[in-house]
Amino acid sequence: MTNAFAPIDMAGKSLANRIVMAPMTRSRAYGPGATATDLMATYYSQRASAGLIVTEGIQPSAAGQGYPDTPGLHSPEQVAAWRKVTDSVHRNGGVIFAQLMHTGRIGHPSLLPDGLTPVAPSPVAAKGQVFTHQGPLDFVTPQELDAEAIAHTITDFADAARNAIAAGFDGVEIHGANGYLIHQFLAPNTNRRTDDWGGDVTGRIRFGLDVAAAVAEAIGGHRTGFRISPGNPYNDITETDPADVEDTYTTLVGRLGELDLAYLHMIEGADRTLTTRLRKAWPAPFVLNPFTHPAPTGPDALDLVQDGTADMIAFGALFLANPDLPARLAAHGPYNTPDPSTFYGGDHHGYTDYPHL
Repeated sequence: MTNAFAPIDMAGKSLANRIVMAPMTRSRAYGPGATATDLMATYYSQRASAGLIVTEGIQPSAAGQGYPDTPGLHSPEQVAAWRKVTDSVHRNGGVIFAQLMHTGRIGHPSLLPDGLTPVAPSPVAAKGQVFTHQGPLDFVTPQELDAEAIAHTITDFADAARNAIAAGFDGVEIHGANGYLIHQFLAPNTNRRTDDWGGDVTGRIRFGLDVAAAVAEAIGGHRTGFRISPGNPYNDITETDPADVEDTYTTLVGRLGELDLAYLHMIEGADRTLTTRLRKAWPAPFVLNPFTHPAPTGPDALDLVQDGTADMIAFGALFLANPDLPARLAAHGPYNTPDPSTFYGGDHHGYTDYPHL
């Protein structure tokens, strides 16, 4: 049995513990040109006692932005701004990966530079609305990516990964979950293509695999993680056929395992059986954001490290509200209560003012 407070080797990098700060969109990149700010540097450095910090989703290109005031990694100014964040985290002994998140059809033209519209594997609009500076707006029908645009998008991910290393990040996590672009290629309801990028499982997993391969080639597999969420209906994804879900993700994870990546990060659905199968198939550290719906992941999740279900556990809201979460977990609390009204946007309130023990 392994204790969650024990160190772990992740592709040659020693992590102090097995407690991960999960990626969480906070919409506070108020610097010019979607750049990180001094306040963001404070926020992340406060949480440097995590074994691993995974940042909020960072768009690898201007076209990949889906929410207001989210940061990018596609300009020299963004690289320079992130350097303040990574330097601050490293001074406090932390390890930090940048999550690269292209939102695909989840977004709105008002959030993008003039002339751009959200893109996706197929021109299928998501149901619902997205929050913008003008208030909630309906999702639009996305532009279908052609083969040339797919290749360009893959290059964007690789370039953003290089920028992440230049900005001082220890690595990157590719976001293949939660209904964003890579997940849109994986899911049958959002990928209706009949070419080599769609159709059967081999076609639907191709984009995610090619992104992972390009990023691993650019910065090394040891600096590359990948996030999945099998069966997650978030952002109007439909993955309801158990046989197809199992086939899709066992095939994807098997092929990703050939790339010698640093870790796999799974957002678990209600099926622990699939979690167990994927965990056994994965050759490197397995990070789990366990199924606890509707409650956030709590202290009991550490038992999943001890019983071998996962190598590391990712905490979201609990880490948001408790900057010194590993110390609080070791002391069995007490815990600050998250304030949902401050999750997205705003100033330091509900961001950097949660007290330490």
